[in-house]
Amino acid sequence: MEIEQLRRCQPPRLFRPHPNLSDEVNRHLVQSQIEGGVRVEDLVPGSWLQVKTQNTCYRILILLGAMALITGHPLFCPRPVLITIHGSTWGGSMLKMRFIGRGMHLEFHHPDYSTPIVTSPIQEIQELPQCRASEIAVLA
Repeated sequence: MEIEQLRRCQPPRLFRPHPNLSDEVNRHLVQSQIEGGVRVEDLVPGSWLQVKTQNTCYRILILLGAMALITGHPLFCPRPVLITIHGSTWGGSMLKMRFIGRGMHLEFHHPDYSTPIVTSPIQEIQELPQCRASEIAVLA
């Protein structure tokens, strides 16, 4: 049997609580796996995300790595703004780096603010069709 066939036959790896983390942190990590989300590094440049939070609907264009253009918030990004995505939090100081997760708060660096922007809880994440280089140029 080939290695790929063996991998498909094995049951999925279940989360094992880390002994050095609190029960609350371990619960949050399990919940993030249940709720789902997307790792930014898994997205190819040109990927579009629509991220609906409790209060706002953002459109995010992944450029390279954690660099992205974001729009949707009337104060912080009424027009596309170049940001760096830090990751998602559960409302505290613990950050799941370069991850956008349902039920979590997106955290990103905005060039006009010294502290990170933290959104309301994410309710839905949807990947939209990729755009062409010419569409990216128009946004920038």
